[in-house]
Amino acid sequence: MNNYKTKDNIKIAISGLSGCGNTTVSNMLADELGIPCINYTFRSLAREMNISLKELMEKTKTDFKYDKAVDTRQIELASKTSCVLGSRLAIWILLNADLRVFLKASAKTRAARIHGREGGNIKEIEKFTEMRDSEDSRRYKELYGIDNSNFGFADLIIDTEELSPKEICDIIITVLTKKKLIQKNG
Repeated sequence: MNNYKTKDNIKIAISGLSGCGNTTVSNMLADELGIPCINYTFRSLAREMNISLKELMEKTKTDFKYDKAVDTRQIELASKTSCVLGSRLAIWILLNADLRVFLKASAKTRAARIHGREGGNIKEIEKFTEMRDSEDSRRYKELYGIDNSNFGFADLIIDTEELSPKEICDIIITVLTKKKLIQKNG
């Protein structure tokens, strides 16, 4: 779309747990701003490895090389250009971010969104999401010393429970405009 002129080499980091809207909002915001969205995730890596996300999650329990591969790739891609980086750890690892956004929602809402996106048994999705949240937190703490429940330093924390992706984008765009990081074209 490119409805806005952005600050040169703008970096926007968007994080949140699975099902909070990270990917959807990151893509929508990047499109609106006319800049690349970087969303290289475990799901991306699993696709490249031709294995399921569940299989990859099992591997990550005992081997940090997968986390390091994803995180290194994200930083490498983000360093090259203006971008929206959407990932679980974006607000922690994109050190030169102009805006750090954390998206949150209840476990029940997140599981319902994942169910809507991927189908399957809602109870199994709730259980898998809870396990994934726990495993992610453990790995981030062990690997980087990051407590991903401590996101209070983010510039913007948005409860996505009752908001559409468009409404979330509009909130972020308002903040970017107020900070003079973007301005509307025309």
